[in-house]
Amino acid sequence: MSEKNYSLSTIHYQLIDLHTHILPGVDDGARDMEQSLAMAKVAIKDGITMLAATPHVIRGAFNNCKDDILKKVESLNISLEKSGKPLPILPGAEYYLETDLPQRLADGELLTINNTGHYLMVELPAAMVPEYTERILFEIQLQGVTPIIAHPERNAGLAKHPELLQAFAERGILAQVTSHSLTGLFGKTVQRTARGFLQRGLIHLIASDGHAAHGRSPVLSQACQEIENRWGPQYAQTLTYENPHLIINGHPVPATQQPPGKTWWQRLRR
Repeated sequence: MSEKNYSLSTIHYQLIDLHTHILPGVDDGARDMEQSLAMAKVAIKDGITMLAATPHVIRGAFNNCKDDILKKVESLNISLEKSGKPLPILPGAEYYLETDLPQRLADGELLTINNTGHYLMVELPAAMVPEYTERILFEIQLQGVTPIIAHPERNAGLAKHPELLQAFAERGILAQVTSHSLTGLFGKTVQRTARGFLQRGLIHLIASDGHAAHGRSPVLSQACQEIENRWGPQYAQTLTYENPHLIINGHPVPATQQPPGKTWWQRLRR
C-alpha cells in the first residue's frame, strides 16, 4: 500500500481533532463501521472538519500494526465519502509507553501523526511516570520525531508533580489535553489539573480522545469555549487549530504556549 499524508494548506480556521478512537473494531473505541459513522456525524455537527484516527497500540491488548491502521483509515474514508459525510480521517496511533518504542520507531514499525514521520503520540501509565520515561522520549527525539504526551492531566504522577511535565516541555516534548477533561467529564480534580497545565503553558493542543458517539464523543467546541472564556480566542485557536495544523503537516510547534493574561471582561465572566 502506498503511503501518503494530507495537506491542510487550503483549510481556514476550523477545529481539528488529533486524538480519536474512531476506527472500527480495533480497540476500545468504535465497535463497528456503524459506530464509526455515528462518531463522524457527531464530530461534523460539532464543527470538526478533520480528525486523526489514533487507535491504541498496547502489546498483548491492542496489537495494531502500522499497515493495518493505514488500510483501515483508507477504508473508513471511503465509507465516509459514500455516506456523504465530509470528514477526512488522517492516520495515526496512540502508543503505550514501552521500553522498546525507540527501536520499533527505528525499524519503521510505528505510525506517526498523519504519517509524516514527525510526531508520535505516546500514552503514559495512568498511575505513574516510569523512571525510564525521560530516556525513552529522548531516544525518540534523537530520531527526529517529537513525542506528544496524551492526556497528561489524567496521569497521577504528572498531576502531583507538574514540574515533570514542565521539564518535558522544556526539552521540546508536546502535550495534549483531552477536551472532556476541561468540561468536567473526568471529575473536578482532573479538570483543575488540566486548567493548571494550560495556565502554565504546558499544553500544545486540545483533542477529544473520542471513543463513542455519546459520552466520550469527538467534540471540541465546549472545551474551545472554556479556553476562550478564560484566556481569550487566540489561545483557543492556537490549541484547536493552529498547532494541530502544524503537527499534521510535520512543521515545528513552538515550545512555549503561555496563555495571554485575562482582560477585566474575561475575569468578570468567570
